[in-house]
Amino acid sequence: MPHVFPAWVAELTDPRRARTLEELADRLVPLAEQAIDVSRRLQEQLADLNAPFETDALRALVDGLQHRSETAFTEVNAEIEGTARTRLTRLLARETPEAREALRAELVPALTAQQQVVAERLGACTGAAVQSAAKLLLDRTAELAGSVAVLVRQVLPAAQEGLALAGRISGLTGRVRAQGRGEVPAWVLAEAAGLAAVADETLARLELEWSMAGARAAAARTALRAAEEAAFSEVTGALAGEVAELAPEHIRVLGDLEHRILERFTTESSGDLPESVR
Repeated sequence: MPHVFPAWVAELTDPRRARTLEELADRLVPLAEQAIDVSRRLQEQLADLNAPFETDALRALVDGLQHRSETAFTEVNAEIEGTARTRLTRLLARETPEAREALRAELVPALTAQQQVVAERLGACTGAAVQSAAKLLLDRTAELAGSVAVLVRQVLPAAQEGLALAGRISGLTGRVRAQGRGEVPAWVLAEAAGLAAVADETLARLELEWSMAGARAAAARTALRAAEEAAFSEVTGALAGEVAELAPEHIRVLGDLEHRILERFTTESSGDLPESVR
């Protein structure tokens, strides 16, 4: 059921129902303000549409992808390093302090070298993935910006139309006030009635344009956000693939270190036994 205002609203606002020149002028003023308001809101909506595609915004978009990718690399690399350190610490815990320090001096360089290999591979993978993802992101953004530019060119005349309407209403208001006081002449009432009818149609259409522009601005922001997340997913996917490729060699190196520790532990333990028991 459509919303209906009380009857007195039209009586107090509709220029066609004015009985005196003062009433007519007083009703034309808010009509002009309404036209200016919808034009201003349309222009703001178009500026909101354009904002994500300005140079600084695009630079921030790529910088955000770079920052998130660096964070992802740091977290993955730290997790791998932490796992290796935990494993080494657990194995060394069974040694005496003297033996532990000797083993650390012997094994930590090998572990550090392996971790450096992993970090370099992951870093190179992340850098290449960011370049690829950033290019795709900018290509998609440029395509979306082209569509937005077309929309802006289509809607901008509507905002200008609202300002032109406000100018016509203000012009009539000035002529009405110049008539002085008293009843509204027939020719003035006819012109006011015609302009009020034009205003009804124009303002309704501009309000619809404003609503549609807002929906399209929201859709553009959603699409841009989706493109950003897809770009980041490309980077994390590449990182996950590189970790999977590195895993067998990394596990082999850790296993070799563990074997060396256990072998030394076994040798030293057997050295403590009597010769007849060995």
